[in-house]
Amino acid sequence: MSSVLAITDSTWEAELEKHQGFAMVDFWAEWCGPCRMIAPTVDELANEYAGKLKVGKVDVDGNSDIAGRFGIRSIPCLILFKDGKEKARVVGAQNKAQLKAWLDKNMA
Repeated sequence: MSSVLAITDSTWEAELEKHQGFAMVDFWAEWCGPCRMIAPTVDELANEYAGKLKVGKVDVDGNSDIAGRFGIRSIPCLILFKDGKEKARVVGAQNKAQLKAWLDKNMA
């Protein structure tokens, strides 16, 4: 079972802005092939980093306020937050090794 949260414009503040620690958000859309391609990897990372990293997904089609606020122009876009503030982002499909390296570097 995946521990990835579905985050919406209305749950953003409670789930992310007030979260202490690391959180990664996957900005995606149903019609986006690369987004669907990395979805299983995001699920695996959520399980592997359980307790160290909160993982959520924002569907940009239904949650344009948050997507606009972070200037999401291309998807998939993964943003790493620490204590509610953006720390790093990666745009485009990445393989699991690349994403793990990105997380480990930015969570060190």
